[in-house]
Amino acid sequence: MRASDPSSKIFYKGKSDDFIVFVDDLNTLQKWKTDSTVPLADVVNGWKIFVTHRHGAQGVLDGASRASLENEFGTYNDEECMRKILEKGDYQAYSQRDREGDTNPSNGPGGLMR
Repeated sequence: MRASDPSSKIFYKGKSDDFIVFVDDLNTLQKWKTDSTVPLADVVNGWKIFVTHRHGAQGVLDGASRASLENEFGTYNDEECMRKILEKGDYQAYSQRDREGDTNPSNGPGGLMR
């Protein structure tokens, strides 16, 4: 994924932590919610559940541990947890910021000090 490509995610505010699953797009997600024949793999963008350590939808993302999934959802089965997040979470679309060049121009050209 390029830095300027739009991304979509599902944010789930849990009792003990906040969870995020990335999805391909809203249309596929909505189709999955109404049509049980749509494979879950077609909905998610990468088969991973992230936690933000109670820092909301913009927090630093870490992979969710089995313990955090078990505490929140009663299971650490990633497919069951993803289903719950996709069904009860909030859809959010955003564009990632383009990568910037030199962040400290006071160091001179190429970041070398004179």
